[in-house]
Amino acid sequence: MKSTTLFVTAAATTCASTVSGFAFVQSPSTSRMCDSSTARHMGLFDGVKEAFGSEEEGMGALADDRVTPIDRWMGWDAKPKNVQREVVGSKQPANFVDSMDASNYILLSLPKPMGIVFEENDDTIGGIFAFELSEGSIAATEGTVQPGDQLVAVGNKKVAGKTFDEALGAIIDSAEENTKLVFFRGPAKYLYGPTGASQEWLDEFVSSV
Repeated sequence: MKSTTLFVTAAATTCASTVSGFAFVQSPSTSRMCDSSTARHMGLFDGVKEAFGSEEEGMGALADDRVTPIDRWMGWDAKPKNVQREVVGSKQPANFVDSMDASNYILLSLPKPMGIVFEENDDTIGGIFAFELSEGSIAATEGTVQPGDQLVAVGNKKVAGKTFDEALGAIIDSAEENTKLVFFRGPAKYLYGPTGASQEWLDEFVSSV
């Protein structure tokens, strides 16, 4: 009986491989006992391990559709604090230019003829922009305005969104020796439309420059 008891004790301990520095040889019957015990153990606690397992093992917080009241009570539904959730629609478009930021506007005064070739935007938004600079012209030599700049104001008159004739007419009608021009440095889609500056902001900005 003593030897049998010792064998069972040793076999039972074999599941942990070593005890106090002694190693035991696992018998086939004991192996089945350990396998069965391990299976029952994993069947009982695999949900707990999944809830508290590390992300490296492919386990983390429970999916929302699997959370039960007990999970919430035990805290198993808690999401990792270091996980950053992306808010849909929060990202700005690539190369976005804020038309309500005064630093995205340029101001200059030029005599006529300036040498700026203007082009009209799409009819749905209106306004004109600098299409190109004539070679050797005053505007090209001065170097501030660049092709693609959107004309916003002439003097203290806002021309953003105006027709080609109205916007260009404001330059032609200017009696100043040097006509003040205000341009938005960015695409028309960021000056007009949903992402564009409000008319109130533009009015206040034009009157202040």
